[in-house]
Amino acid sequence: MSKILIVEDEASIRRVLVKILSEEDKSHEIYEAEDGLIALNKIKKENFDLVLCDIKMPKMDGIEVLEFTKKIKPEIPIVMISGHGDLDTAVDSMRKGAYDYISKPPDLNRLLNTVRNAIDKKNLTLENTLLKRKIISSFEMIGESKELNKIRDLIKKVAITDAKILITGPNGAGKELVARSIHSTSNRAHNSLIEVNCAAIPSELIESELFGHVKGSFTGAIKDKTGKFEAANNGTIFLDEVGDMSLSAQAKVLRVLQDNCIQKVGGGKDIKIDVRVIAATNKDLKKEIDKGKFREDLFHRLAVIIINVPSLKERRNDIPLLINYFSTNISKAQGTKEKKFSKSAVKLLKSMNWTGNVRELRNVVERLIILGDEKEISEKNVKQFAK
Repeated sequence: MSKILIVEDEASIRRVLVKILSEEDKSHEIYEAEDGLIALNKIKKENFDLVLCDIKMPKMDGIEVLEFTKKIKPEIPIVMISGHGDLDTAVDSMRKGAYDYISKPPDLNRLLNTVRNAIDKKNLTLENTLLKRKIISSFEMIGESKELNKIRDLIKKVAITDAKILITGPNGAGKELVARSIHSTSNRAHNSLIEVNCAAIPSELIESELFGHVKGSFTGAIKDKTGKFEAANNGTIFLDEVGDMSLSAQAKVLRVLQDNCIQKVGGGKDIKIDVRVIAATNKDLKKEIDKGKFREDLFHRLAVIIINVPSLKERRNDIPLLINYFSTNISKAQGTKEKKFSKSAVKLLKSMNWTGNVRELRNVVERLIILGDEKEISEKNVKQFAK
């Protein structure tokens, strides 16, 4: 069912529009307003899927209705209804955010097509918004410990800048969540976050992965390839496990950070890029520098801001919240009823030595939901299946 508001001071035209839309789709819920002030009151109270709005009206004209609606509910598509002498104004309304305009008297096919397309676009926009929220929530940092709140405060300060950030901490602690949180709250959030797991790429291929290559530059290079840095242009690149990068690749990354340009493998042309760099590692890079395995100049380039993510045992008070969060989301994903954890089960889980950190806890919660008692996860279940 779609809610449509018709804003038109001529009752005869309102009746025609109501009749056309009602006959087209009986599920439409049609509202009427004879002037702009009445329309705005309705728009404030109701969530409309579409507004059809006349331009010339007493008390408040259609352009004012358009401008005000775009301020308070920008997601609502507005189709302007224009008389013959209002066409210039109607075109101007498009620049101010109107979805389209229809001339009087309305052409039936044009009207119905415009209404369908406007509602479809609104629904698609809503779906995209919900999907983005879902994606963001799937990377939410769960917990209220002082250690985690300190990281949240730091993210707020650095996200709005383009400062390079080095995220440190043990495997499974949530370094990727920190990187995603920084990107999603930054000025680059509308562009891509490109992830590169430096430990998973063979050393002989990492330069091609990062910077791309030209056709024929090496055996197997059958076509040009876009590298991760170029793909992240105007966005963010996340170099995970940067401590595992070869010294040769480190030298190339250092040049990128210095000159803001890349050169593809086998290519001689510099390509300018604008990329924010976030790196992460579970290694002590200062020790790696002493061993000759990591470049000191690259470390100083990457570590403008250092964010250390604590291990799970350093924030044990967050474990009950994490258990509830994982239990809810895993149950939803599996389409099963959510299982509760007994107090004794939570207490035992809280006391365990989580060497795999948050990632290990999530796996254990999933295992307990699958294998544990039907109504409530007990302490006995934890002893059976958590170790």
